[in-house]
Amino acid sequence: MIPALRADERRQVLVGAGLGLYAAAFAAAPGLTAKALLAAPLIGIPLFWFLIRTPAAWLSLFFVCALLTPPLPITLGDTGPHAALLFAAAGVFVGLLRLREWRFRPDALQISMVALWAIFAASVAFAAIYSGWTIAAGSLARVLLFGISIYVFLYSRDGPRLMESRRAFGMLQLLFIAATLSALFACVDFYFQLPAPAGYEAQFVWLESGVFRRAQGVFYEASTLGNLCAFFLEMIAVALLRPKDAQPFSRLTLATGGAALTAALVLSYSRASIVNFAVAACVLLWLNRKQIRWGRLLASVVFFAAGASAILLYAFPIFVGAAWLRVSAAFQYFSESPNMVLSGRLSSWRMLIDFLLSHPWHALLGVGYKTLPYSDFIGTKAIGDNTYLTLLAETGIAGLLGVLALNAAILVTAYRAARSSDSLRSFCGAWMLCFWSGQAVQMFSADLLTYWRILPVYFFVLALAARREA
Repeated sequence: MIPALRADERRQVLVGAGLGLYAAAFAAAPGLTAKALLAAPLIGIPLFWFLIRTPAAWLSLFFVCALLTPPLPITLGDTGPHAALLFAAAGVFVGLLRLREWRFRPDALQISMVALWAIFAASVAFAAIYSGWTIAAGSLARVLLFGISIYVFLYSRDGPRLMESRRAFGMLQLLFIAATLSALFACVDFYFQLPAPAGYEAQFVWLESGVFRRAQGVFYEASTLGNLCAFFLEMIAVALLRPKDAQPFSRLTLATGGAALTAALVLSYSRASIVNFAVAACVLLWLNRKQIRWGRLLASVVFFAAGASAILLYAFPIFVGAAWLRVSAAFQYFSESPNMVLSGRLSSWRMLIDFLLSHPWHALLGVGYKTLPYSDFIGTKAIGDNTYLTLLAETGIAGLLGVLALNAAILVTAYRAARSSDSLRSFCGAWMLCFWSGQAVQMFSADLLTYWRILPVYFFVLALAARREA
C-alpha cells in the first residue's frame, strides 16, 4: 500500500514539474511565433483526440475552414496552402482508423468518380514527360486536391457511422450559414476593397470612378464565389417549393441568406454562374410542374428579388448598374463579337482545337492534368476555360469520357433520389439534380473540377442524396 502511494506521489510530482517547466519555457520564449509553437500542442492534442472520437467532426471543421478562411500568406502554388487541408488529412487518418466500419457498395456513381480520378492520376506521367518534374509535381498536387471531394463523398455515404437524417439536416444548416457568412464577407470586401488574400486572380471592374476588384471573398477568384452562391440559391429555390413543414430552414433564414448570396453573386460579375442558376431554375420548374402553386412561387420570387435588389441598389448603385450593363451587353453584342463577350475564350478554344487537330495522338492520351496554364509545351501557356475541352487536351479521350460519365451518373442518381420517399434524400436529390444540370452547362465556360474548396460541399450533398434508404 505504502509503495503504491509513493509511486502515485512521484507521478504527481513529475507531472507538476513537467507542467511548470512547460509554463516557464512558454514565458521565456522570445516572440509570438515561438510562443505560438509552444502553445500549439495545448490546442492540437485535444482537437486531434476529438476528431478521432467523433467520426463526422472533421467534415464540419473542414467545411467551415474551406468556406470562411483565406489561404495562408505563404508563397506556394497559385494561392498558398490552406488550413482546410489539415482537416482533410485528419479525415483520411480517421477513415483509416475506422476502416473496418466502412460499407463500400460500388455503383455507377462511385465507379465513375474513382475512374475519373485514376485517369487524372495516370496523366501525371505525361506531365512529367512533356513538361518536366516540377510541373508534374503541381499536376499531382491538383489530382490529390480533386481526390478530397471524392473522399468526402465516399466517407459521407459509405464511411463509418451513417449520419442520421436529423444530424444531416443540421450539417446542411451549418453549410448554409457558412456560405451566407462567406457571401456577406465578400460584399464587405467588395465595398471596402480590402487587401486581397494570399494568392488571387486579377479580376477587376473598370468604371468611370476607378478600377475595382470583383467580389471574391476568401476565394482565389470571383467565379468560385459565384458558383458557391448559385449552389445555395438553388437550395433556397428547392426549399421554397416544398411543403412548409418539410422545409429544412425557416422563411426568415432563407430570406436573409438569399439576400446575401444574391448580392455576392451579382458583385462577383460571374455571368456563367447566373446561367447556371437559370438552368437549374428551369429544371426545378420541370421537376415540380405538377404541384407548383404559381401564385405562391411568384410571390416568393418577387419577395426575394425585391429584398436583394433593395440592398444592392442602396449599397452598390454604380456597380449594380455596371453588372446589368455587362449582362445585357453579352446578349446585345454576342452575334457581332462573341470572342469579346466570352472574355477571349473563343481564341483559347480555337488554339486548343488547332493543337489537337495537328497532334491527334495527344487527343488520345493528353499532355498531363492541369499542365496547360503552367507549361508552354503546346507553344504557349493556355487557360482553356472549358472543362470538356481542357480535359480532352490534358487527359485525352479517356478524361473527356470520364467527366461525361460522371455527369450522367450524378444526374441519374440525383433524379432517383428526388423521387424518394425519404425527406432528406428527396431534398438533396432535387437540389443536386437542378444544380448539376446548371453545372454541366457552366462547364463549357470554366474548369469547375478545380474548385477544390467548394466541390467537396457539392459532393457531400450528393452523398446524402445517394445514401441508403433510412
